[in-house]
Amino acid sequence: MRNRTSLHKTGLAGLALAVALLANGGAARADSTLSGLWYTQSGETQVRFAPCGKAVCGTIAWLKTPRNDTNNPDAAKRNRSLVGQRLVYGLTSSGTGRWSGKLYNFENGKTYSGTLQMKGQNKLELSGCVMGGLLCRSQTWSRAR
Repeated sequence: MRNRTSLHKTGLAGLALAVALLANGGAARADSTLSGLWYTQSGETQVRFAPCGKAVCGTIAWLKTPRNDTNNPDAAKRNRSLVGQRLVYGLTSSGTGRWSGKLYNFENGKTYSGTLQMKGQNKLELSGCVMGGLLCRSQTWSRAR
């Protein structure tokens, strides 16, 4: 009887591990949908989305007019180049082509709560909000080809 209980517990632990691996695989597939290079609505900034830890981040890969992070609230960071800086971070997927996280607006140096929603394979809508989501602005970004 003791062996049977031990096998039962081992089977349950194996099943739990398999479910966890499948869940992580689903998250990885969702993240790969967003991964790659995207142009902002103006076309003057290119952002690379890639996994960072358990989330997804968007890092500035290119600027039409390179410049420094002059509006950063941290005075020590105002002389750094914007290229290579995270613009979007902490994105987590709801599994429905929608991500939630933080958005840094280098134009005013502020960080907002935001969401990204896939609008087809090569378009995504990015929305940044303040006041608990009462005021939001959206942009449509295009996948770089």
